[in-house]
Amino acid sequence: MFRRNFTFLCALALLGTSSLLAETKTKSSQDASHTFRLPTAQGKVVELTAEPESKATVVCFLGAECPLARLYGPKLNEMQAAYAAQGVQFIGVNSNQQDSLEDVKQYVKRYEISFPMAKDYNNEVADRFHAVRTPEVFVLDQQLTVRYRGRIDNQYLPGISRAETTTHDLKNALDQLLAGKPIEVSETKPNGCFIGRVKQNEVTTKLTFCKEVAGVLHRHCVECHRTGEIAPFSLTDYDEVRGWADTMLETIEDGRMPPWHASPKYGHYANARFMPEKDKEILREWVAGGMPYGDIKDLPELPRFREGWHLPRVPDVVYEMRKRPFVVPKEGVVEYQYFVVDPGFKEDKWITGAQVLPGNRSVVHHAIVFIRPPDGADFRGIGWLTAYVPGQRINMLPPGRARKVPAGSKLVFQMHYTPTGSVAEDISKVGLIFGKDEEISHEVFTLIGIDQEFEIPPHASDFPVSAKVRRIPPHAELLAIAPHMHLRGKSFRLFTKQDKKKEILLDVPNYDFNWQHIYELSKPMSLDTVDGLEFTVKFDNSKDNPFNPDPNEYVTWGDQTWEEMAIAFFEVAEPRKQKSQETKQKPEKKLTKAEAEKQREVELKKELDKRAAAFFKRFDKNGDGRVDVEEVPLATQRYGRIRDDNGDGVIQREELRLQVR
Repeated sequence: MFRRNFTFLCALALLGTSSLLAETKTKSSQDASHTFRLPTAQGKVVELTAEPESKATVVCFLGAECPLARLYGPKLNEMQAAYAAQGVQFIGVNSNQQDSLEDVKQYVKRYEISFPMAKDYNNEVADRFHAVRTPEVFVLDQQLTVRYRGRIDNQYLPGISRAETTTHDLKNALDQLLAGKPIEVSETKPNGCFIGRVKQNEVTTKLTFCKEVAGVLHRHCVECHRTGEIAPFSLTDYDEVRGWADTMLETIEDGRMPPWHASPKYGHYANARFMPEKDKEILREWVAGGMPYGDIKDLPELPRFREGWHLPRVPDVVYEMRKRPFVVPKEGVVEYQYFVVDPGFKEDKWITGAQVLPGNRSVVHHAIVFIRPPDGADFRGIGWLTAYVPGQRINMLPPGRARKVPAGSKLVFQMHYTPTGSVAEDISKVGLIFGKDEEISHEVFTLIGIDQEFEIPPHASDFPVSAKVRRIPPHAELLAIAPHMHLRGKSFRLFTKQDKKKEILLDVPNYDFNWQHIYELSKPMSLDTVDGLEFTVKFDNSKDNPFNPDPNEYVTWGDQTWEEMAIAFFEVAEPRKQKSQETKQKPEKKLTKAEAEKQREVELKKELDKRAAAFFKRFDKNGDGRVDVEEVPLATQRYGRIRDDNGDGVIQREELRLQVR
């Protein structure tokens, strides 16, 4: 299912990635201009004098809205407390023109910053230190010589939130300095947002914010970059845009924004996001030309966005995942949370529109709601109902199409939370819009293509895994495609197979696990002439993959992000007409409770026998009804519930039949 490691990780994806892991050894620099005196968010003044009393000073450049600066605020707090007794002082500096003193105060309050946090108006101190990004730290000795500059550690990087830190750059520098030893690594490349400097550029362009730039941002950015939405900062205000201009251009030039990863060469998708080259050029020229404001009469109105529910009307019913909030810690890895809700459906329901509404967008990485039908229910597909993925547009199903929720079904919320540096709470909910039975011509359900038995070797940079949809229903239509991998996912390519010929339907050359796109076709595609749907995913388990938890590991199937998945979900619609006619011709006999239970037992036994037969056909090469455990792939042992109950090293048919039950 959609796992990923997106609300806060999506925000991290906005940040610089050009130098994630670079480290260099450089000579120390000495500069008397490192002294400063600044007002703090705590209502005082902080001063770094030419002869400080502290043995070492750590100057930390931070931003109020930068995702990495938010994550590292609590970490710097802990370091300040740990090193205070050793004569080290920490000073925070905010040099962003877009961050007011009030913004700095809110940052200090939310992340409980205990060291002085100063406002650097006109970025004078940032210029003296030649600081580039937030967060970026500088370690100074008592002579104000810079002994280390760069990142804090490698736990948080753009789009990455590691469970553990493996490189303690700032800590190592402080320990070596206090011990009187040379600093082994005196400079690393910082990662994060560009400091929003006040620029004194001469105006050399006729383009203005009001006349040209605001329109570009309205078309491509403010859907998410506005107050109350998922993006970490707003792009609706002139001063904000000026402050974020360098970061904005970097993410656009890198292709990270607007978020869309499918190649335009194949397929047509209703929710595609592409910024035309002419719009990119407007932003480039405006930033380079001094960023003039222009005439307010030229400023277009903001687009009208629906707050909260994005469905065309208010849902008929809304169900919360539970009554009390789930508490998300300020840091660490939160295992997937599952909440079961009983909607109390006494009769079958047809769902034409559904939306998950996160209670706290800053910590909800993604959410999926599944249908859990009662035993024996007439049900199709894997039970997918709807999902929340940051930046994903929510649409109604096409006219006449709907999902069936059998009477007695439960709704299961699968919640993936990502800590953001402060404790948070969430109560997410799902809203449903019902359709009328007589108006539903097609039943919508989710098919799956999957391979669970791969094993990615260590250091493999381009490891392929292929799978297919086992059966395509007759007269079905394809509505949408959703590929899914984890941290080592590299690319995805979907083929339609017809008369032994393959054609590419969807190509995702640079898969990004932070953006779990559902690629919605512009119009339903008939599958009548398609013999098969096949796909190939590729994994990068090398050290060159910055998301990779450990390139030395063999990687198999698993739920957690350090494991892997090779899945594609396919939304299909199948006509109901033929099914209805068959029902009229052969009305079902109403069974007693005992008869229904007996029938279910018979059907279950048939299914178990079928699964056991398939297993032994695959692995029992000599047909003796036994399979050595060592012959079964590791992934099948782990996730296929295959066990050697009596410990004799052999799996027998009866053991398997009992286990798969």
